[in-house]
Amino acid sequence: MVQDKFLRDKFLRGKALRLLVLGAIAITGGGALITSSVKAAAGSAGEEPAAMKVERLDPALNLIVPEQPVLEKVATGPGFKWTEGPVWIPAGYLLFAEIPSNSIRKWMPRTGVSIFMQPSGWKDSAPYTGPEPGSNGMTLDSRGRLTVAGHAQRDVWRLEQIDPKARATILADRYQGKRLNSPNDLVYKSDGALYFTDPPYGLPKQDSDPTKELPFSGVYRLPGALTDKPGAPPEREQLQLLIKDLPRPNGIAFSPDEKYLYVNNSEPKKLWMRYTVKADGTLTDAKLFFDASSDSRVGAPDGMKVDQKGNLYSAGPAGVWIFSPEGKHLGTLDIPERVGNVAWGGADHKTLYVAASSSIYRITLKIPGVYPHIH
Repeated sequence: MVQDKFLRDKFLRGKALRLLVLGAIAITGGGALITSSVKAAAGSAGEEPAAMKVERLDPALNLIVPEQPVLEKVATGPGFKWTEGPVWIPAGYLLFAEIPSNSIRKWMPRTGVSIFMQPSGWKDSAPYTGPEPGSNGMTLDSRGRLTVAGHAQRDVWRLEQIDPKARATILADRYQGKRLNSPNDLVYKSDGALYFTDPPYGLPKQDSDPTKELPFSGVYRLPGALTDKPGAPPEREQLQLLIKDLPRPNGIAFSPDEKYLYVNNSEPKKLWMRYTVKADGTLTDAKLFFDASSDSRVGAPDGMKVDQKGNLYSAGPAGVWIFSPEGKHLGTLDIPERVGNVAWGGADHKTLYVAASSSIYRITLKIPGVYPHIH
């Protein structure tokens, strides 16, 4: 019954949108232009954009989310189960991980989805016995190189060019001689240091996996990652453990001024934490930013980004949660599938791409996001 209601509501929203467009054509006389723009907005997923539900908890959300926002499903694929790690490439396309199929996919606005890299994570000759063999979060460094949380590969690596056949450089794979769990998400600081989370989700049996070597799930800093030489072995002695008291650290993002680092925790408690960044890049003054543990809706804290005003956008129960810089939950963008991660895209970086289970969605918002500064 729930699924039937969802399909019926989707049909009615689509019908209402078509009537709205026809009315606009009649009023403006710009039929051809309006019709083509709507078709283009439908994207490669073959679905028309639809009005979306927004949980508005504070008037400040009106400065971020339009009064009548439109949710577009721009990409999906046969067999997609868990999309993750979206990153917008300046050439005008999106890369994202589809973890169960051990692949990174490429979505282009006019041509749709293709395989960028497969395998992207687990590459051993022995079969992978868990549900998540692929890579996970992705970002760009200031030179425009793709940096990837290896997840099932248990490392962090960088492509020297945005080309699946380019040389890959391993940036981190061990801490104090022990293999990392399964790096999950990552972010660069403007000084070239790389910060990443390392829960056990990419291990077949997670905490009970016999190959797990570290007794904790950490958050790490790799100073000077930007300048690591292409093809050189990891500078393992440089890797710094910053946090080890979160059982499932996951999403990670800096405030626009890099004064704070946000790290969320997916389970058992649904937490967002805020840390003050010291001059040497290490962290202090851990504070609970928000606790959503009592929210039983589908979803948990996961990938997150910030906008240029310092608002935080994060995967959470029922969709994408939006917080003020002070930690007030302003509202939630309702997404019809469980959300894994988000990314800013488009020429003005006002488009929020959402990786959610079997699909990629997008929403146009009012404030530009913080996007890697490439030079």
